[in-house]
Amino acid sequence: MLAEEQAALRRVATLVASDRSPAEVFAAVSEEAGKLFCLDSAHLLVYDRDETATVVGSWGLLSPVTPVGTQVPLHGDNVLSRVFHTQRPARIDHYADAGGVVADYARAMGVRAAAGAPILVARRIWGAMIIASSGPEPLPAGTELRIAAFTELVAMAIANAEARSELEHVAAEQAALGRVATLVAEAVPPDEIFAAVAAEAAGLFHVSLVRLYRYQAAGVASLVASGGELARDPHLELRFPADDPSLVASVQRTGRACRVDDFSRIDSVGSHLSRDLGITMGAGVPVIVSGSVWGALILAAGRDRPPLPADALDRLGKFTELVGTAIANSAARTEIERLAQAQAALRRVATLVAQGGETDEVFAAVAHEVAEVMHLPIAAVLRYDEAETMTVIAARSDGPHPFEPGTRLPFPRTGVAARVRQTGRPARSHGYVNRRDAFGAKAREVGLDSLVAAPIIVNGAVWGLVVVGSTAGPVPDDAEDHLVEFTELVGAAVANTQSRAELYASRARVVAAADETRRRLERDLHDGIQQRLVTLALKARTIETMVPRPANEIQSELSLLADGLGTSLDEVREISRGIHPAVLSEAGLGPALKALARRSAVPVELELDLSRKLAEHLEVAAYYIASEALTNAAKHARASVVKLRVECADGALSLSIRDDGIGGAEPSHGSGMIGLKDRVDSLGGMIWVTSPPGRGTTLDVRLPAS
Repeated sequence: MLAEEQAALRRVATLVASDRSPAEVFAAVSEEAGKLFCLDSAHLLVYDRDETATVVGSWGLLSPVTPVGTQVPLHGDNVLSRVFHTQRPARIDHYADAGGVVADYARAMGVRAAAGAPILVARRIWGAMIIASSGPEPLPAGTELRIAAFTELVAMAIANAEARSELEHVAAEQAALGRVATLVAEAVPPDEIFAAVAAEAAGLFHVSLVRLYRYQAAGVASLVASGGELARDPHLELRFPADDPSLVASVQRTGRACRVDDFSRIDSVGSHLSRDLGITMGAGVPVIVSGSVWGALILAAGRDRPPLPADALDRLGKFTELVGTAIANSAARTEIERLAQAQAALRRVATLVAQGGETDEVFAAVAHEVAEVMHLPIAAVLRYDEAETMTVIAARSDGPHPFEPGTRLPFPRTGVAARVRQTGRPARSHGYVNRRDAFGAKAREVGLDSLVAAPIIVNGAVWGLVVVGSTAGPVPDDAEDHLVEFTELVGAAVANTQSRAELYASRARVVAAADETRRRLERDLHDGIQQRLVTLALKARTIETMVPRPANEIQSELSLLADGLGTSLDEVREISRGIHPAVLSEAGLGPALKALARRSAVPVELELDLSRKLAEHLEVAAYYIASEALTNAAKHARASVVKLRVECADGALSLSIRDDGIGGAEPSHGSGMIGLKDRVDSLGGMIWVTSPPGRGTTLDVRLPAS
């Protein structure tokens, strides 16, 4: 008998060592044990989680056996339940006294006595080996202990199979994690990573459904990805009360992983959905991003799937760590891109300010750049007026803007505009349902939800404000900081414009005073010394005619006196004309330029296109520019001809003076050119000098006609 037992054990051991499938080992062990002990039947069972046992191997000599796959409860007093509760070998020699469904089933099969031994795998009870007899005689002594020798081999086969399975599972898990990690490292869009995580988890854990949720608010979760054979369209929003026992609600409430092995025992918001999909068990793990619960990864399976592994939560957590990393990386990349866009926008506005761009152009650029950088649909720049009103000076919107440029608005003392003006600091507001003023009505019309405003400070005072608005919830928390960066540039632009305006006004006053002084000198010369010289010359001529003919010497002296007075008069007239030509005041720019061309030492080809009377300061400026250019051509250019063209068109007075001289003129040298530049600048005009050596000199001037 001992030799037969050793032979049977060797056969089973050989089977175990050959890495046969567990089902083959279970069938062989059952048969060898039944034949060795010369009993009627042998069964190998595995204990389940719900206090049941499932037949995984069976053998019978003559009597019927329980088919593989049969599930039986562990209630009552029988060998199967004794082994389970004591985790030791057990025997019952008189099954008439046994109890429970298993005992009833055994008696129906004719069992009179039975013995069994536990199968321990990794120090935990995995199942039991049960042999039974239908004969009246009791089982041989020590039968249950001899069965234990077989169960050790079964445990070894199970351990080997589990080790291989675990090794394969670890390899599969590492491969799946590696694939997801590669996607994270390659910075693919988060949606692709979410879908990959759901698909990999469904395949790895052999479950029918995996869902990745993102928490939008307390009690609100949106489905962002799903995997498995039961996966549906991810566009789903789940709402649940704070105390809901569902996995999604529990993970948000506790911030910890959890599992439910029997969904039928809980009544949650998603219970009906679980029943419809045949879901009976599940597990959920939080997705942590920057220390906060961002969402949850949920596994769900039905009864047709094996129970979730005991370490499912830990292993699932490895996937959520990658999800969290992907989200954090994506958020970091988004922030870096946003900062780069903001810096580029600030540089564009700063360049515009540094180049002395018109304030209207700067305001429009700020409204556009702020809206683009902050991804908000509405932006505006407003200026405070003297009263409690403000004027829109630039606006930008994806659709109809609440207030177009030029709109003048009153603002309530408790509103955002008033707070900004009073404190000189940013402010925000939201909700316009109950606002009864013009702004509230317009806000509701365009769907405005919230806005943020920051002050424009000019020379230490609040000059205006920049506003951004959202039609889809609150404006981002960091909006104030970004706005301030732009309002500082707007303040600089306004201050620069004011400084330029003051400089232009100062220059204009200086030039106007000089022109007025010239006019006064011209009048004084004309009305004073010039008139007296004319009178004296006439008197000299009169005396000359009155002197008797023989008085030759007196007559000659008087003639010389008259000539000298005439020459002095001509010189005074020349000086008077240089100070301020009378023809300019009397006849206008065109005749004055014609007179200037006639007196020029260099021939002048004159082309005039002056269709309307110009302001006096423009005519004076144009005359002296032409006069200085002709003087320079005569003195320095060695020119044979000068072409002078003057026209008034497109809101500007343009002069072009071109000679065919030697060129090479230096605009920065000579007080004459510097004086011309100052005069042009004082009128807000532009002046260009082109003088290549040997190719003549061209002077172009453009003066605003307004």
